[in-house]
Amino acid sequence: MSYKKPSPEELKKKLSPEQFCVTQENATEQPFHNPYWDNKKPGIYVDVVTGEPLFSSIHKFDSGTGWPSFTHPLEEKNITEKKDKTHGMVRIEVRSKEGDSHLGHLFDDGPAENGLRYCINSASLRFIAVDDLEKEGYGKFLSLFKSTDKTEVAVLAGGCFWGVEEILRPIPGVVDVQVGYTGGTISNPTYEMICEGTTGHAEAVQVKFDPKKISYADLLAYFFRLHDPTTKNQQHNDIGTQYRSAIFFTNEKQKEIAQRVIEQVDVSKKWKKPLVTEIVPLDVFYEAEEYHQDYLQKNPNGYNCHFLRD
Repeated sequence: MSYKKPSPEELKKKLSPEQFCVTQENATEQPFHNPYWDNKKPGIYVDVVTGEPLFSSIHKFDSGTGWPSFTHPLEEKNITEKKDKTHGMVRIEVRSKEGDSHLGHLFDDGPAENGLRYCINSASLRFIAVDDLEKEGYGKFLSLFKSTDKTEVAVLAGGCFWGVEEILRPIPGVVDVQVGYTGGTISNPTYEMICEGTTGHAEAVQVKFDPKKISYADLLAYFFRLHDPTTKNQQHNDIGTQYRSAIFFTNEKQKEIAQRVIEQVDVSKKWKKPLVTEIVPLDVFYEAEEYHQDYLQKNPNGYNCHFLRD
């Protein structure tokens, strides 16, 4: 494929004002108010100007910054780096090779072994979903997505799901966290119904994790550190069955592991009172309304009663 950069006149017709401002004038878009910061679909990201393949969802992670972040480029030859001394700082700017588009910056605080974080503007990118790779001319990347999803799912309840989600999201090995409702008798509950405490549902989180990077048992170890599992139907000032401590297992193996971890926590005497955490089979997990997802990322000063204990 040819990745020739169009003329400035063509670019002004092709790009939105924000895309032009970011890619051609080195601007930075607003965090959390851009299309790809929270995009979790499988696919690749190409230069919005030329179509050069730049990044992949395989290397994308939630950095908490409000911009798309990646640990690796898709093809390093398509990325160039420049020293950026603007705004009273010294940073590494990242640009596309053929299009010379401003993409974002490179930092050394990433979660992977290389420790890199490519912090990129959504306005510099165009996302191509896996199902569209062939027809868009990027079929050679299809092999990257074959059998790559070897993740497992854990469903946990430990009080207000905003705080639980916020603590679990950055743990190495956690791929995605969704907040929702489960354990009750009402179909398709709303947050208003949950707040009444009459649905039987608990505020819960659905955690997708990579078992090669973190085990189910280790994930539960975090769970028993981030909330108080000894207070029945209560976490701090939040009172009601919707705030109960519970592990919703998806198979018998998870059930056995959960029972074993609870025994270990009891023996450790980390908690002076007996644990009241329920171990129950998962029925249906209802995803919560969109404004609840990533709530504390969108509202950094929002209510949170959770913290990670030693």
